[in-house]
Amino acid sequence: MYTLRQAEPTDCALIQQLATEAFPTTYRDILTPEQTAYMMEWMYAPENIARQMAEGHTYLLAYDGSIPVGYASIEQQGAHLFHLQKIYVLPQVQGKHCGSFLFREAVAHIKRLHPAPCRMELNVNRHNKALHFYQRMGMTILREGDFPIGNGFFMNDYIMGMEL
Repeated sequence: MYTLRQAEPTDCALIQQLATEAFPTTYRDILTPEQTAYMMEWMYAPENIARQMAEGHTYLLAYDGSIPVGYASIEQQGAHLFHLQKIYVLPQVQGKHCGSFLFREAVAHIKRLHPAPCRMELNVNRHNKALHFYQRMGMTILREGDFPIGNGFFMNDYIMGMEL
């Protein structure tokens, strides 16, 4: 049903467009509008997406037919550690298995890059309903923290992980 392709630097505007639809909807009941706006600029300005790619983040784009409907971002952070930085799907495909498709594809991508045993971690806001999704996908809570991101804002997250 869904297809995948690895994003190129020319896809920064597309990723920003997807984020503009998915990110604020995900956090509307969790973050203030001010923090959401700050995080959108911090993470999703096209120049910041391009910088992330240049620093080694791999973006994966999910499509339903020819329509882009979601994205994930993976970063290697250590010899045997990968971080699923982002995974978001458009509101209209939530509950339609696009998130699990992207999650499985992110795991497959990591395994192609690193066939030896390793760990995948991610941060999820402690109040995000996606916590249950990640638990269903096999992740467990490893620790929690309040991480300053600038402008007086924090990410109040669980760090989840799974061995691959």
